[in-house]
Amino acid sequence: MRVRTFGAQLTIISVLAVAVAVLSWLAARALNISVSSAKVQSQLGRVLGGVAERVGRSGALSSLSSRVVTGEAIARNSRITLNGSDMGGTRTPVYFLSHGGPNVIYQTDHPAYGKLGEIGKEITSKVQPKAVVVFSAHWQGEPDTVLVNTAEMTDLIYDFYGFPAHYYDEKFPNVGSKSLAENILNRLRDAGIRARGVTRGLDHGVWASFKCAFNPQKNPLNVPIVQVSLFGSEDPASHVALGRAVSALREEGVVVIVSGMAVHNLRDLRLTWGDPTPLPYTSSFDEAVREAVEGRKASEKSLKHASGQEVTEGSTEMMTDEMVTAREDRMKRLLRRTDARQAHPTFDHLLPLYVGAGAAGHDQGKRVWTLTEGSMSWGMYKFGEVA
Repeated sequence: MRVRTFGAQLTIISVLAVAVAVLSWLAARALNISVSSAKVQSQLGRVLGGVAERVGRSGALSSLSSRVVTGEAIARNSRITLNGSDMGGTRTPVYFLSHGGPNVIYQTDHPAYGKLGEIGKEITSKVQPKAVVVFSAHWQGEPDTVLVNTAEMTDLIYDFYGFPAHYYDEKFPNVGSKSLAENILNRLRDAGIRARGVTRGLDHGVWASFKCAFNPQKNPLNVPIVQVSLFGSEDPASHVALGRAVSALREEGVVVIVSGMAVHNLRDLRLTWGDPTPLPYTSSFDEAVREAVEGRKASEKSLKHASGQEVTEGSTEMMTDEMVTAREDRMKRLLRRTDARQAHPTFDHLLPLYVGAGAAGHDQGKRVWTLTEGSMSWGMYKFGEVA
């Protein structure tokens, strides 16, 4: 269908915008979320407010129609009732994703892009979660307080600088869940963790990696996403406790995803620009992270705990209390290594892994893939197995 005039374009896009708002409301109803008419009007206002800007922009109509289709799919597939009989008793795995920069979404030939896609396909086709709780390196709360995003309709946060203009037009369809956010807040408080609900968008530590893992056209996620902050501190024990506080959600069909980088030194990135050869600390620390999580050296095929019992690599056998404590101790020592501050001048990109270890409970952790490049490592980890 050819659109010949500005007025005709505006009319078509306006109709699609109304459809987006209505479908967003229907999605919220399907998610058992209470959305006020004022909030729907606000969402509609934001869409219509950008109509004139969108007209004439390449792909504007297809972008809006994609949002309509996605909203309809979420409404159809994303009903959640935590603690309800429809959740099942299967424990979901915990995933640590190395997310890179926002440019990863355009580097479709990069090995990390493909690996993120493989992990995403496992989650949608095998795990089939009812919802996602995500922790990102790019959101720290307060030193003693964790923040939880209670927003039902969230925008994206473009928390990066110096990239081409089209990066700041990227979209990733998502819906939050107020009921799940309140559930998380209650769990954190029950665990003695100070927590507060806020309204916030998804940062690129979430949406960039998710756009690779859950391509909206090829592998849409179609379930609610609730983001939780890290602490505004570098204390590893606090972040393990944070993960432990939400671990039980895994028994209710919620998958926990933590997003950071196994090695992340932007300061040295300029020294390696154009040369993927890993710096010495990149390789040494990447391997140290694996040993801390798995509890064995590369040459070993099993790990032991105090009783002498061996657990073979890849086994789904649960770890003992002693083994869990030993893993946490190894991960704490990791931050005291001499190469730790080279690999991570600040620990924000590593601390999500500690949240993941806490959420894992007695499940074993393993590195599923890694790639070291310059001052970065793309190490990916999984705790537990798909049932």
